[in-house]
Amino acid sequence: MARAGACDQIVNKGDEGKDISMHELPITESILKIVLKHAKMNSARKVMAIHLQVGKLSDLEDDWIQRYFDYLSKGTLAEGAMLKIERTPIMVQCNACSTSYKAEMARMGDLVCPACGEKDGTLLSGREYYIKEMEVQ
Repeated sequence: MARAGACDQIVNKGDEGKDISMHELPITESILKIVLKHAKMNSARKVMAIHLQVGKLSDLEDDWIQRYFDYLSKGTLAEGAMLKIERTPIMVQCNACSTSYKAEMARMGDLVCPACGEKDGTLLSGREYYIKEMEVQ
């Protein structure tokens, strides 16, 4: 089995970083489109697995992404491929001292910089969607 890097990003941010309500179906359609493009570029005969990185702040359900993928990929090189989803941490940067730190979802409304104690921070990651790589034959 070969691995093909596919560092395309599927964004869940609008202008100025504001959330856009997105559901699993349009995201899954985008994943499949990107996967098929990279499979063709790498002369793959079959896509076996797709490794995704999804931010912990994402509202996407892993099971639904796989179900939609199974439905949408019928009759393509990606039919039967397994989605291997890794949740990426929530990272915040303090606006006062520029320290970057991990945050927990349960504490998002009450963040405090561990270095200086300030409460003003900027979200660096936690909402993104990436296709990290795919396994092909």
